[in-house]
Amino acid sequence: MSRSQVLILMGSDSDYPVMEACFRMLRKFEVSFEAHVCSAHRSPEKAAELASTAKDRGFLVIIAAAGLAAHLPGVLAAFTVLPVIGVPCKSGALSGADALHSIVQMPAGVPVACVAIDGAANAALLAIQIIGTSNDDVSAKLLQYKHELEMSVQLRHERLQEKLKNLTD
Repeated sequence: MSRSQVLILMGSDSDYPVMEACFRMLRKFEVSFEAHVCSAHRSPEKAAELASTAKDRGFLVIIAAAGLAAHLPGVLAAFTVLPVIGVPCKSGALSGADALHSIVQMPAGVPVACVAIDGAANAALLAIQIIGTSNDDVSAKLLQYKHELEMSVQLRHERLQEKLKNLTD
C-alpha cells in the first residue's frame, strides 16, 4: 500500500513548471504525494490502471494536470471513486481555455473538480482541505495558513494607510 496521500498525474513533463506550485504547497503542509507522467491519449491503459488502483494503494485524492484537450482528469475520474481535481494548463492557441472547458464540462455521474488555468497551488490546497476533513493535524495546519493569509492582508492594509498618510498634493 502507498504511503502517499495524493496521486498527481501530468499529461506531460512540460506541465512541471505549472505543477511545481502544487508540489511545493503539498510539501509545505507535509502531505505526501506521488507524481507520474501519464497521457490520456498516448498511455490510456496506464491512466486507467493508476486511477483504478489508487484507492487500494492508499491515496485519498487525485490531481491531474493537462493542457489542450485535457482529457486526463476525466479519464481518471471514470476509473476511480476518489475525488479528482483537474488543473487546466495554459498552452496552445487558446491559452488554456480549451483545457478549462474540457475539465469543467464533464458528463453527469463523472465529476471532476477544477481550479483556474495554471491553478496548481489551489489544486493542492483543495486536496489538503479534503484530507483535512478527516485529519486533525492537516486541519490545524490549514487554520494556521488561513490565519497567515489574514495577517498578510492586515499588513498590506497598514502599508496602504501609511502611504495615504504620507500622500502629498
